[in-house]
Amino acid sequence: MTPQLILITFLAYTVLLFFITWLTARKANSESFFIGNKSSPWMVVAYGMIGASLSGVTFMSVPGWVKDTQFSYMMVVFGYLFGYLIIATVLLPLYYRLNLTSIYSYLEKRFGIASYKTGASFFLLSRTIGASLRMFLVVNVLQVFVFDAWNIPFFVTVTIFVGLIILYTFKGGIKTIIWTDTLQTTFMLLAVVLSIIFISQDLNLGFSELISSVFNSDSSNIIITDWHDKRFFVKQFISGMFITIVMTGLDQEMMQKNLSCKNIRSAQKNMFSFSLVLVFVNFLFLVLGAVLLFYMTSKGLSFEKTDDVFPGIALNYLSPVAGIVFLIGLISAAYPSADGALTSLTTSFCIDILGIKKKNYSEQKQVKIRYTTHIGFAIILLLFIVFFRSINDKAVIDKLFTIAGYTYGPLLGLYSFGLFTKKQVKDKFVPIVAILSPIICHIININSEVLLNGYKFGFELLLLNGLLTFIGLLILQSKNTNKKYEKL
Repeated sequence: MTPQLILITFLAYTVLLFFITWLTARKANSESFFIGNKSSPWMVVAYGMIGASLSGVTFMSVPGWVKDTQFSYMMVVFGYLFGYLIIATVLLPLYYRLNLTSIYSYLEKRFGIASYKTGASFFLLSRTIGASLRMFLVVNVLQVFVFDAWNIPFFVTVTIFVGLIILYTFKGGIKTIIWTDTLQTTFMLLAVVLSIIFISQDLNLGFSELISSVFNSDSSNIIITDWHDKRFFVKQFISGMFITIVMTGLDQEMMQKNLSCKNIRSAQKNMFSFSLVLVFVNFLFLVLGAVLLFYMTSKGLSFEKTDDVFPGIALNYLSPVAGIVFLIGLISAAYPSADGALTSLTTSFCIDILGIKKKNYSEQKQVKIRYTTHIGFAIILLLFIVFFRSINDKAVIDKLFTIAGYTYGPLLGLYSFGLFTKKQVKDKFVPIVAILSPIICHIININSEVLLNGYKFGFELLLLNGLLTFIGLLILQSKNTNKKYEKL
């Protein structure tokens, strides 16, 4: 594909996105931005969340990852199902009962202001890092295949992309994102299916023949039985469950969409249907990965990085139509993670850190603060993306979950302690526990083979981090009782 054709495709898709933005944001206010006026149809939320959950990371990294990990990622996905069950039956009822806009308000009601600010701060850090990694993948592809040919610096490319995100989320917020995510999920799934079809045509194989070859290969191995291995199936399953709980149930971005539903029943319908569909969609991505690996073997191709496999084949070896389909799918996967992250970061900072709801600001002042915060976080994301380009040395999805194990762990410990004990803690010391837990976790992780007889941590690092936080809170428990707790 030529750089000009790639750019035209990107601009055409963006124009369509902005048209939907215009339709949904015409009468938006602050309540529209934060919780969609509590009027989002649950089916639309569920379908759109598929794109938001997968993002550019799944679209790019998971297919390339099959070369090294086969289908073992499916055990993580099966764990997701149990995680979503806990979110739907434990966390969502709590959030709706307390009528929360920011889910971290629960920590203030349960423990106090220091715990509340700590939880919100760890989310801001986690989401900033995660969103930057996801956005980096897409922007880097545009840079390599379009803007490098015109000698345009990477910083300029990032600025253009982030600027577009600002423009279409600036007013409508979550109300707009609910509908744009639907569009983006559709194009992303179509891109995966069509890419498999295009590869089968290029190899002169029937679709069923290609799929049969995939499932008869070593790539389709799901269960790893060596308990020392990071991909040991029990580790993967448990990790998937807790990754879902923290990266969806304790994540403002994902819960903000659920809280925009009309009531708890609608939100639970959304969660159950979304989780079942997500299993199939993730499996589809792994099938695509195996198909790409089969194509590489057939053509004698090799790529330095696993994240380069899908774009390299789609844009360099398949037809221009296949390249356009890939690009639309990639952009569709990128926008949901970027727009949702920017909106949730703005929401959490305005409500949790600045406290604009408690201060009873006028709508005009709320809008001014929200706009300023929105632009501020866009600049932060921009700088993180530029930074991550210099450390892209392994599959980005691996980086994302590794980092999440450290930054989401304290949230897991805080909520677990709050939900499953009736104890109160010395609130002012909670930030210290939340900082020390990831540090101790990291020390254990890098020395685990020596300390634990050859054991290597995988994604279950998150569970260890949460456990350390929980233990730290037990040590900090206070004799005083929280009178508000009985009302939660």
